[in-house]
Amino acid sequence: LRVTAARPGVVNFELPIEKHHTNRLNILHGGTIASMVDLGGSLAVASRGLFATGVSTDLNVTYLNSGGKIGDLIRATLAYTSINFHNEKQELVARGSHTKYVSFAWKDPNNIVEEMSPKPEK
Repeated sequence: LRVTAARPGVVNFELPIEKHHTNRLNILHGGTIASMVDLGGSLAVASRGLFATGVSTDLNVTYLNSGGKIGDLIRATLAYTSINFHNEKQELVARGSHTKYVSFAWKDPNNIVEEMSPKPEK
């Protein structure tokens, strides 16, 4: 697994698929993807400056397509949001999550990603 970019709360990574990442059909094993979900979540938490990243209490993977075969490269192309709602007593009253497939969204010519990106200080 190779980290390709990181900022607080977000870590981009990729994995060149090798034989030990595949199932008996020689395509990416779902367990490999689940492990990447677990590790990616921990890396995103750590990118906020936390040494200890907590303990997993729930892990969900929705498989949408074959992940690839030996020699292919898999990257994260989904955006995840998580929202906790608290009342005035700070009691958790609801939890929400939203997963979006954003592979094509990154290619939209109307994006302003560059304008929104932090600029290095001179």
